[in-house]
Order: sequence, then C-alpha cells, then structure tokens
Amino acid sequence: MKPGRLISPPGTYFVTFSTWQRRRLFVVESYVRLFLKTLYRYRRDGRYELHAFVLMPEHVHLLLTPAPNVTLEKAIQLIKGGYSHALGTEIGRKREVWQRGFTDHRIRNDQDFMHHQNYIYQNPVERRIVADPREYRYCSAFPGFKLDSWPSAAKAGMLVGASIGTSGTRALPSPDV
Repeated sequence: MKPGRLISPPGTYFVTFSTWQRRRLFVVESYVRLFLKTLYRYRRDGRYELHAFVLMPEHVHLLLTPAPNVTLEKAIQLIKGGYSHALGTEIGRKREVWQRGFTDHRIRNDQDFMHHQNYIYQNPVERRIVADPREYRYCSAFPGFKLDSWPSAAKAGMLVGASIGTSGTRALPSPDV
C-alpha cells in the first residue's frame, strides 16, 4: 500500500505533472487547446487563481493558488480529470493520459514566486524549442493569456508557513522577460 499524500496547506504552489509514459501529447494543437480550455474553465469557476503555466510536449508546469475552499490536490484532480474526460470524449476512447500524482512546491515569498515563474517561462528556452519564452504559444509568457496576479492574501499566508515546501530549487539564468 502506498502512503497517501498529506493535504497541502493553503497557499500558492508550483506544480508539475507528466503525461502517461511521457508521451508527447502536447505537440498536437487540438490537444493543447483542449487542455487550455479545461485549465481556464476551472479558473473561471473560481477553483483557483492561475499565475503562470507552460505545456511542454510531455509535461505541464503550473503556478496557481487554490481557492480557500479547494485543496491543491482537488485543483489538480479537476485539471487532470477534467482534461482526461474531455480528451476521451474528443478522441472517442478511454486511455491513460497522465502519470499518477504530481510534484509541488509551496511558494514562500516574492523571490520564490519570481524564481518559479521564471522557471516556467524559461522551460521551452532551456529545451531549445524557442529562443524567447514570449514565442512559445503554449506558455503564459506568450502575449494574450489572462493571468491572476499573486494575491496579497497568499503573500501573507506564505510568511506564516515559510518552512513548508521542498528545499531544493534549480538556478536559472536571468531572462529579460
């Protein structure tokens, strides 16, 4: 029996999850549009605030703040489950879409927020898909995506539990974003 995930405390999170067997799902434009539609539907429904995202061919990074009545686990379940259901309806069959689980890092302060936002924006640059993150259409750095600013309530909450979260972060070059 696998140990269960503890319920994450309120706050803003950097989240990563991968496609089933790291399949390059997000090279198909209609699959990308469907994912974005799902992501933004739950944002419109007030389930979370969305601060940044990138859809890489075989994984997703998000920077989000779940609503006060929504756990991080529920927010990710809505996104992954909602997308799986929509994709199954679109392609006419059921198949595995996601690897089990996700990784998360609770944002501790402004610097941590900016670091993870930069990580998201630089992901397609690091993979040499584009030279500038604003060129990658599947990233919130691309002009035109509606995003939520980091809420002051979330900032205040970060100061209370600053020791919660993962300890390691990867250094990234400073882009002019």
